[in-house]
Amino acid sequence: MSVNLSKGQKIDLTKGNPGLTKVLVGLGWDVNKYDGGADFDLDAAAFMLKDDGKVAKDTDFVFYNNTKHESGAVEYMGDNRTGAGEGDDEQIKIDLSKMPTGVTKIGFTVTIDQAEERRQNFGQVNNAYIRVVDEGLGKELIRYDLGEDYSLETAIVVGELYRHGSEWKFNAIGSGFGGGLAALCRNFGIDA
Repeated sequence: MSVNLSKGQKIDLTKGNPGLTKVLVGLGWDVNKYDGGADFDLDAAAFMLKDDGKVAKDTDFVFYNNTKHESGAVEYMGDNRTGAGEGDDEQIKIDLSKMPTGVTKIGFTVTIDQAEERRQNFGQVNNAYIRVVDEGLGKELIRYDLGEDYSLETAIVVGELYRHGSEWKFNAIGSGFGGGLAALCRNFGIDA
């Protein structure tokens, strides 16, 4: 049975699921009926971070222009440009057994492409969530529904997987940013 998290809640992932190494992180959303008419293109990404919350190198940022990390530990599964349809809009596969030792966190983010030009923000997005699935069993382990009004934000750090000793845990973050993808990249140590 899946565990529903609230903002700021942390939960063990691997301790309660021994042998878990491959997870699928699904992100989904819907656009409000009153969105202003322009298309919305939301993009998921994963930042592979060191203890200091920064990437070691730019290729530790996995997204639509860098779809697979060189270690094979993180893979972005493709860009859904409309968010149409049921279920996850974008997915990222994680293989914890291949995670480089210096990576202690994986931050999962969603940004709105061309948000400023189209005058869009997350206040125009409904039903946003992140979920973590045991890929081998196809079983949802964790779900975090954002549910908050992010009326000024164009980027959100939705959640993170992080190492705690030899285990992996999940933190439901839900932290919004103005400035879109460039602001997130600067925050995580990438020159954008």
